[in-house]
Amino acid sequence: MTDMNNVGVIDDDFAAVEPRATEAAGARAAAWGGKGLTIAIGVSGVLAVIGIVLWGMQLTGGMVQTGMRNLDSWGLYITNFMFLVGLSAGGLIISSVPKAFGIAGFGGISKVAVMSSIACTVGAIGFVVVDLGQPLRVWELFAYSNLGSPLMWDIIVLATYLILSCAYLWAQVQAERGKVSHTALRVISVVALVCAVLVHSVTAWIFGLQQGREMWYTALLAPWFVSSALVCGTALVTLVCMALSKAGYLEFSRDNMVKLAKLLGAFVMVDLYFFGCDLLTEAFPAAGGMEVVAMLVSGPLAPFFWTEIVGCAACAVICFTPALRTNPLIALGAALAILGIFCKRVQLLVGGFQLANLDYAGAMTPLTVTGWESGMVGAYSGMVYWPTPLEWGVTAGVLALAVLIFLLGVKFLPLRPADEK
Repeated sequence: MTDMNNVGVIDDDFAAVEPRATEAAGARAAAWGGKGLTIAIGVSGVLAVIGIVLWGMQLTGGMVQTGMRNLDSWGLYITNFMFLVGLSAGGLIISSVPKAFGIAGFGGISKVAVMSSIACTVGAIGFVVVDLGQPLRVWELFAYSNLGSPLMWDIIVLATYLILSCAYLWAQVQAERGKVSHTALRVISVVALVCAVLVHSVTAWIFGLQQGREMWYTALLAPWFVSSALVCGTALVTLVCMALSKAGYLEFSRDNMVKLAKLLGAFVMVDLYFFGCDLLTEAFPAAGGMEVVAMLVSGPLAPFFWTEIVGCAACAVICFTPALRTNPLIALGAALAILGIFCKRVQLLVGGFQLANLDYAGAMTPLTVTGWESGMVGAYSGMVYWPTPLEWGVTAGVLALAVLIFLLGVKFLPLRPADEK
């Protein structure tokens, strides 16, 4: 009788221990990835540290070490800022639209898309910081802010967007655990969608409200930025999900891949349409003639223009042709779309400085014009701006930071669908 009682006590002990053991196993399972992911995290961390060191060199030597000057005061950093904002907004839109409108999504990729959005947003903020010249100017932005400036609007919206993206990811995780209702998640999805469109619109207004820049001053810029965000954001989510599916992290079905490919093709065609509308407006004689179009088609920016046009056209052909929608070609098309949108950002930013808006710009020195030795004609005969090796190094560091954040999310956060764990 005593032995039977002891057995009963032992069974009770096992019953109490079993849930704790299951919870511990679940906690260990939350960390995913093997040696390859650990190495990727380490490499990204090292590159991010190198970028910080190079940024320190930029701080000590001044912004004159970059290729930027008074007459072309923005460069690679702001180009990547625009580019990463597009990547982040597109990822969040892909995640939030199905939930906001109650339509079928693309499988269990929603949390991965939001995580990519968070990583890209951090990278975009990083590029703003390194472009300011000194860290204390971040404080000055808020201490002496001018709320009538589109630059300040963008800082506020970008910070709000990052916080909202983190909250949206948290809400999705809690909804899977039954702690957030579907109605609340839908409301958050609608807010996230509105903020994603707004952050890109405000970024576009920074350029579109500059009356003195031939390439920038157009009301079309905000919808054009949103369409570009949809292109590169969809392409990035496609590539990331294909890679994670190949690694066994999540299941990315063939049907969902085809749906994303068709969506990407549609977004590419809309973006090319907007580009055509802008070129027609610029080329119309009453609007000033062919100067802008010639700069893009056959001038210094022609390599970027034709890379965008050919790459995006090839992406659309792949996405709309069933026989070409194989995994390697879809990945190639997505990569070409991302490259094309980056080239578009280069055209927009450098093109705004490429056409001089002042006939007599003042003294020509190394601090005012990059190619000052050959005079104004020589300075503007080729590309007016090209990054220095220091800029490339700092850029690589900021991009590595964004990749590091994403990989850490993949490793430690519950981004996989609940039924795949």
